[in-house]
Amino acid sequence: MNLPSHLYVMAFIYIIAGINHFRSPRMYIKIIPPYFSNPKLLNILSGIAEIILGIGLCIPIISHFAAWGIIALLVAIFPTHLYMYFDPKAGMGLPKWILLLRMPLQLGLIYWAYQYT
Repeated sequence: MNLPSHLYVMAFIYIIAGINHFRSPRMYIKIIPPYFSNPKLLNILSGIAEIILGIGLCIPIISHFAAWGIIALLVAIFPTHLYMYFDPKAGMGLPKWILLLRMPLQLGLIYWAYQYT
């Protein structure tokens, strides 16, 4: 069974994003809403999840499970987008319109992953 090339693009994006959690942890920790405890651990876990799920997308027998995992992860991190929009410190100085656009973009990423479930 051959996987579509778009799936490899998605896998690459998530693997690189996961690695970035370890290269720039402060950036990610800063955008985790304060009502979540232990932001350092959450950053590590989400980075590991992105790497594992990205690799899983490349393995035909489990790629559909990995796509569901990506969807779950995207839903789980959605509060981060809200926090960035409403808290100026978490927004990293980005214009409000960019922060607002990230939310529907998240839905687009969910739809993209759903194509491979």
